[in-house]
Amino acid sequence: MFGNEGMGYGRFLYHTNHLHCENIPLTHLAQRFGTPLYVYSRAAILENAQAYRAHAPHAARVCFAVKANGNPTILRLLADAGLGADVTSGGELFLALKAGFAPETIIYSGVGKLHHEIEAALAAQIRALHVESAMELELIAAIASQRQQVASIGVRVNPDIHVETHPAISTGAAQHKFGVAPETAVTLLHQAAQHPWLKPVGLAAHLGSQIHEIAPFTAAANFLVALADELASGGIRLDYLDVGGGLGVAYEREKWEVKSEKIGEWVTAVAAPIQAAGYQLVIEPGRSIVAEAGVLLTQVVYTKPQGKKMFAIVDAAMNDLIRPTLYNAHHEILEVRRTSKVDRTCTYDIVGPICETGDFLARERPFPPLAPGDLLAVCHAGAYGFAMSSNYNGRLRPAEVLVDGENVHLIRQRQTYEHLLDGT
Repeated sequence: MFGNEGMGYGRFLYHTNHLHCENIPLTHLAQRFGTPLYVYSRAAILENAQAYRAHAPHAARVCFAVKANGNPTILRLLADAGLGADVTSGGELFLALKAGFAPETIIYSGVGKLHHEIEAALAAQIRALHVESAMELELIAAIASQRQQVASIGVRVNPDIHVETHPAISTGAAQHKFGVAPETAVTLLHQAAQHPWLKPVGLAAHLGSQIHEIAPFTAAANFLVALADELASGGIRLDYLDVGGGLGVAYEREKWEVKSEKIGEWVTAVAAPIQAAGYQLVIEPGRSIVAEAGVLLTQVVYTKPQGKKMFAIVDAAMNDLIRPTLYNAHHEILEVRRTSKVDRTCTYDIVGPICETGDFLARERPFPPLAPGDLLAVCHAGAYGFAMSSNYNGRLRPAEVLVDGENVHLIRQRQTYEHLLDGT
């Protein structure tokens, strides 16, 4: 599935020295739609989604984490593929419903649900609201009572399992804002069981993102089973246990691998204890479905020597892809058109035009000599790329296209300057 160095990866491969997405040269997409441009492979998205479904037990629910990529067309693709949705806001709930996810396949997570968002979730009759505090449970109970509608409740428990990942995307330790302590989770589920308009149905945990080891996830699954069995001994038998998502993606070229095998290993490991205990498994993958399926296509505008550094200034910036700035995240960058030059002795910082020193896509990367007009593809940009984009510095959000074999679909129009006047 993955080529060696210089050969591209996944559905982004070189043919006659031009990088393609499936059967379409990226140069053609740049000419037709302009840059910066997000390009997604339909086949790659479906391959990763199907890998989760293929390895999950029959009754398991695979809920795509909408926060990773909320493009309506991509969401509709995943809904049609049989996935559910994990949402974290009223806006994501709106998108999930519009995309066609069945309400009974939607899980609502998040620490700060607002009154109108809870109302919308109950009106839609989604699978469950995952509670993250005692005060939130009180509000849900009040709204459910007012509506005289039973609200299905899961509780997100913080298992205090430490993992190796960036601090900003680690969520399962005691010092984090997410979830509640195990003893609090037990108390909240007992309160829900005693309330006429609440129904306890699940227990959830999420350790964070970009976790490459399987052992922490297995520990979380076993933790959930033990806590659920404790609740069952007290008369509360839950329907499902939700181990969240967070399976890491190999952004660095030397770590690229056949991801479907990694997905299968992950699903098998977390499913085993939950299935053995007789609970339904729920998982919430996001990044591992869409990250490798997308690239950010950008064009060199200028090159600039500055002291001992050489900068390649491109037309994409931190407002288009903030991960390098926010997390110092690594994204491989491929030349869209490979030349006969094998000399990669030029070292560039790939930067955008935004007025911030932190506006960069890559630092100290070897390339052949770059020139204005050269196209570059920022790899593994399908997750938390456009989803975290902004209009900072008055810049316009880019267009998005979905490639399906030899067909190309514009799935989001590029903004115009008139969009900067929205709300006036």
